Amino acid sequence: MGHFLEASETRMRKDLHEANRLSWNAATVAHNSHKGDQAGFFRRGGSTLFPEEIDFLGDIAGLSLLHLQCNAGQDSLSLARLGADVTGVDISDEAIAFARRLSEESGIPARFEREDLFTWFGKAAGDHRLFDRVFSSYGTICWLSDLDLWAQGIAGVLKPGGRFVFMEFHPFALVFNEQWQLHYDYFNDAAVEESGVGDYVAGSDGGLMAGDHDTGVVDFRNPHRSYEFYWGIGEVVSALVRAGLAIERMAEFPYANGWRGFEGMRDIGGRRMAQPKEMPRIPLMYGLSAARHREAV
Repeated sequence: MGHFLEASETRMRKDLHEANRLSWNAATVAHNSHKGDQAGFFRRGGSTLFPEEIDFLGDIAGLSLLHLQCNAGQDSLSLARLGADVTGVDISDEAIAFARRLSEESGIPARFEREDLFTWFGKAAGDHRLFDRVFSSYGTICWLSDLDLWAQGIAGVLKPGGRFVFMEFHPFALVFNEQWQLHYDYFNDAAVEESGVGDYVAGSDGGLMAGDHDTGVVDFRNPHRSYEFYWGIGEVVSALVRAGLAIERMAEFPYANGWRGFEGMRDIGGRRMAQPKEMPRIPLMYGLSAARHREAV
């Protein structure tokens, strides 16, 4: 624990994480305003998970599962419905407060803890908390300022033989702007300042909503700026390996689950969003699993 905390003090950009917390607090209110009666959706047996996530996770019934950057808890509760003992962690006060209410109102038990992820990892190491599975999905690591600390934290809370499962939008797709024009560097070592977390739920045109849809907040403008970090696949894999995890499986997909991030994207079924037909296919999403077979470094 001491090594982790010392490293996080010198390498983590807490100031930018704090700015992102404020931005996410504002955006989360807008996001959930579009999602209708979520408690009712879950009481009726609904799930927000995609088949790829379930496939990579395997049977989680009876297992302890840590959901990193769990947002407002919809996927966490879907995982709990599959029989896992779920703990969700997120930096956003609004997201965790909503997740706790949703758990109570839906009748699906799960724990939700509000904390900057790296601070949470340090505390968890001190308390010797361990999990069978660690899970993270979609637009998560772009908010983290140090990938090695992320990987070390994951390795530190996995039981021997435990597995980390990660689903993420493909970094290659992020070199394009919304009009499919080459715009951003793939290799980017600096934090990128943005106008704030946007209302991507409204922009997904239903792709991110498994249940009912409400109009909710219209023309949302975030009053808080945000900061993103770009990590290539090589950086992700290398960080996990350096942390002592063994990559078991990796897959790339020519579609993005729920995310309509570019012009002309089309739903090819199951809320999977693909490029326009006239474009050559590129990877829009990837998944990997990594196991703790030896002691983390």
